Amino acid sequence: MPDTHRRPIAERIDWLMDLARRHSDAFCSPEATLARERYLGQHKTAIAVLKCMDGRINIPVATNTPAGLLMPFRNLGGMFDLGWPHLGEVLQHHVLRMTGQGRRVLLLITYHYSKGDPKRGCAGFHYNQQAALDHTWQIRAQVERIFGRAHESVYPLVCGFETDEDAMTIHGAPGLDGSSQTLSLADGVHWTGQELQDRLAVLLPDMPKAMQADLLPLLMGNLTHIAQVRAQNARHERLLDIEHREWMICLGRGFDWLHTPNLALIVGPYSPDLSHPIETASTIIAQNMQAGRIPDDGFLLLASVPYEELGVDRARAELKAEFLSNFAAQVIRSKQPALAAKMHVKTAVLDWRSRRLETF
Repeated sequence: MPDTHRRPIAERIDWLMDLARRHSDAFCSPEATLARERYLGQHKTAIAVLKCMDGRINIPVATNTPAGLLMPFRNLGGMFDLGWPHLGEVLQHHVLRMTGQGRRVLLLITYHYSKGDPKRGCAGFHYNQQAALDHTWQIRAQVERIFGRAHESVYPLVCGFETDEDAMTIHGAPGLDGSSQTLSLADGVHWTGQELQDRLAVLLPDMPKAMQADLLPLLMGNLTHIAQVRAQNARHERLLDIEHREWMICLGRGFDWLHTPNLALIVGPYSPDLSHPIETASTIIAQNMQAGRIPDDGFLLLASVPYEELGVDRARAELKAEFLSNFAAQVIRSKQPALAAKMHVKTAVLDWRSRRLETF
C-alpha cells in the first residue's frame, strides 16, 4: 500500500493486521527457517538491543539483518535501569539461556540523535544528545556489574544511531577521562569488509574475535543501508521519514514484525512507571496529527505479550496483555482526553514460535 500514513485509520489497521499475518507466514516458511538456522550456525553470538521507543529506530532494517535474530528491548529514550525488577529478570533469563547454549551475548546499548536538527533527536532526553550518551554509559556500567567486566560472555557495546541517515556510531571503551574513541559508519560507506574489520579490531581490542566477526555483518549491512538512504535523499524520497510520523502506540513485547520504520512508538513493559512513556508517546501522536504528518481521524493502541507454551503460559499472556491495554488506555484518557476520543484499541498475544499475532 503506498504511503500507509495517509490512509483512513480503518484501512491502516487492516493493513497492519495483514502485515502481521504476512510476517508470520514468511517467518515460518521453510526457506526463512533454514536461513535463520544457517545464520545462527555461522554466527554464534546472540545479539540484543536496548533502544528508544522511537519508530524511526529500526536496527534490523538499518543493518539488513534478517527478522527475528536481534532481541529488542525498548523504552522511552532508551532509558533503562537494570535494577528494574521485570527488566532485570527478562535480561538475565535471556543471557542465561544463550550462555547455556554455548553462545556469547552482544548487548547493543543505543542512543539516537539527528545531525540535521536537534529537535528531531530524542524527546525522552529533551533533545540533549550528550545526556542520552551519558545514560548509555551508566547502563554499560550496570551490565558489567551484573555480568562481569572481562566481557568474555557478555559484551556491552555503546552505539549511536543518527536518524537522518540511519547511520550507526560505535563507541570504544571509555578512557580515564571518560571519553572514548568512535567509529562512525557515516564516514565509511566505501570501506571494504577488511577495512572495517581492521578498524573494529583497533577500536574494541577486548571484544572476543568471534564476537567481532559476528558484529561485522551488521556493520557492513549498515554501510549498505546508509548508501541507499543517501540515494533516497538525493531523490528527495525520504524527507518525511526523518520526522516523527508514527500513528500507533505499541505496549508490551513481540513487535519485531513491525519492520516498517516510523510506524509505531513501542513501549516495553519494563519501567516501574509505565505511565510516563505512555504519556510521552501519546503526546507525540497528538503532535503528529496537529502537524499534519498523519491524518487526525484516529490512532491505534496495540498491547501484545508473547507466549512460548500453550495452556498456562498463553493464559497468563492474555491477562498481562489485557492489563497493559487497559492501563495504557486509562493513561491516555487521563492525559490526552481529546486524543483518546480517536483511540482504537487492540489486545493480542504473540505465539513466539511462529511469531503469529493473535488478537482477542
